[in-house]
Amino acid sequence: MKAFIMNMLLIHFLQMNTPVPRDIPIPLPLPEWLLVVLLVFSFLLHIVFVNLMVGGSMVTLWAEIKGLKNKAYDTLAYEVARTITVNKSLAVVLGVAPLLSINALYTIYFYSANALTGLMWILIIPLVAVAFLLTYLHKYTWHSMAHLKRLHIAIIGASVLLFLFIPLIFLVNINLMLFPEKWSSIHGFISALFLPNVFPRYLHFIFASLAVTGLFLFWYVGRKNYPFETIFPADISRYDVKKIAYSLTLGASVIQFLIGPIVLISLPSKGFGWGLLSIILTGASLALIAMWWIWKALIGPKEAINRRFGAIVILMSITVLFMGSGRHTYRANALDPHRQLMAEKTAAFEKLSEEARMHPQQSNTAEVVDSSLGTVAKGAALFKTNCSICHQKDTKLVGPPITEMVSIYKNNISGLEQWIKAPGKKRPDYPQMPTLSQLSDADRAELAKYILSIQ
Repeated sequence: MKAFIMNMLLIHFLQMNTPVPRDIPIPLPLPEWLLVVLLVFSFLLHIVFVNLMVGGSMVTLWAEIKGLKNKAYDTLAYEVARTITVNKSLAVVLGVAPLLSINALYTIYFYSANALTGLMWILIIPLVAVAFLLTYLHKYTWHSMAHLKRLHIAIIGASVLLFLFIPLIFLVNINLMLFPEKWSSIHGFISALFLPNVFPRYLHFIFASLAVTGLFLFWYVGRKNYPFETIFPADISRYDVKKIAYSLTLGASVIQFLIGPIVLISLPSKGFGWGLLSIILTGASLALIAMWWIWKALIGPKEAINRRFGAIVILMSITVLFMGSGRHTYRANALDPHRQLMAEKTAAFEKLSEEARMHPQQSNTAEVVDSSLGTVAKGAALFKTNCSICHQKDTKLVGPPITEMVSIYKNNISGLEQWIKAPGKKRPDYPQMPTLSQLSDADRAELAKYILSIQ
């Protein structure tokens, strides 16, 4: 009962303070439940590679800076840098499906957020292009710029800044679409950026990227066919790199746990429910088990570093799945009251539209008949009332000029009458002519007679 009352109060608040547009009455291309499944799973695949792209670029920058004094870290930076371009390509390709899914499921909300952030949203494309070019430049000039290390580091540094900024734009937009009650107070990207929950969510994403990158690095250097000893200098072992990777994952995960409650507190309560909290707590519990196993591996003997790696990856993957499901659950809960209002408004509009089509209003404006025109006076009056907005004598307006009609129907008045009764579409450069259903057969005859009298 309490939840029902709160929901009614929220709907009342939305009615008073929130713009409620009409929905687009187009059926979904797939069942809604299937689109939701596609959205959640495709987004998770996409975000994993975004994490690897962002986290990998940060690790590369850190390792290359340390590599100025320790050659082993420079080698590590190069090995991670080689993966960034691949991961960024997979991130882009895998981003198509969630983008299409969220467009279909939340069209009004997604495009409203895009419109409100305007220029910054459009800038994503050139920013991504520049960031990608920088990563390629950094990767393929590694050896040729060996004596220009600081300039080379500056290249990856610029790429890191872009890779950090681009997800922030996405996050601001996705966040803004959840709060239609805020739309009237948003005046561009900056004001949307400072909504209370943006930066906690952003920091959570950054450390998630580092945690995922740590697991990826552990697997990457641990492959049986990876020639570690021939790539890295002798003063660093495979175990050392694995320990660095695990430490990165554990440290980033701990910070995520500290930021997580701030994220929850900063989110408006309208999207919360026991179902959402159970999803989040279950995912967090699984992550704690994985973190404990990582800790045991770090403090254990060297030969035990690989123990439970597969189980850790599985638990972390399930955690990501729970968090992705929780994200969608919050979105659905938060938007449900507004979607109800929008559905009501859309239904009311469609009802009025149907009534208007079924019972068209008759114009009360009488045609002004100029008797000096003789036998075509009635037709001239009808043309002025019904046709002059689209047609002129010898100038193309919305439709073709009258002289063109005369050239086509000069000796075919019945054909012109039939066209006026049931117009089609002959040419792609003219719009479809509306049916003049308000005219009688006698009116159409008078109208055709007038048109063909024009010289």
